Amino acid sequence: MIDIPKEELLKRIPSNYKLVIVASRRAFEINEGAPRLVSTKLGKSSQIALEEIREGKVTYKEKPA
Repeated sequence: MIDIPKEELLKRIPSNYKLVIVASRRAFEINEGAPRLVSTKLGKSSQIALEEIREGKVTYKEKPA
């Protein structure tokens, strides 16, 4: 297991709530067979999703109001 500082993740996605939603949706995609966007030996989809967010490979878009 790796330790990704929360501060690094919040630089990419500045809201705890949005970070959890993005990471969980990406982890679900990985579990469903989506290719990994980072080269890593991590096994858990949640850890892979967080690493992808940290490297800027996964982000989010705001829906227009």
